[in-house]
Amino acid sequence: MMQKAGYLRRTGCRAIDREGRLQEVVELHIMGTRYAIRLADLAKGISGRQVVIQIEALAREWDYYLGATCGLAQMSASGKALNLELFEAGTFTLSLATLRATLYGRDKLAPIARIPEQPSSPVWKDRRLTGQQQISALV
Repeated sequence: MMQKAGYLRRTGCRAIDREGRLQEVVELHIMGTRYAIRLADLAKGISGRQVVIQIEALAREWDYYLGATCGLAQMSASGKALNLELFEAGTFTLSLATLRATLYGRDKLAPIARIPEQPSSPVWKDRRLTGQQQISALV
């Protein structure tokens, strides 16, 4: 069962990237940490023109600043959700319908749910297939 882990919010804030340019971003608050996705990249990812979207750290010191890449986002296989993979925190998901409603101003927040990790089964871990041969390849 998935648990609520945070939310996505479009505040219209702009953050300064590494090159000193202003970028419009959407804020992600996941497990008490603030992240950002560039709005232009998010629009490309939802429309299918970009496969992977960067999730960056968001810091505030007089202004908003984009930091290091903290994870990646991509569309789900069904096309109904945006899957977020944070390098340190795990995997999360966000409904595409609520994301679009938030981007277009119909909703203020889009909830983010944590995808539970699959337990590693000791039966499959040490399983060996019988009847297979080793194939060598010349390179």
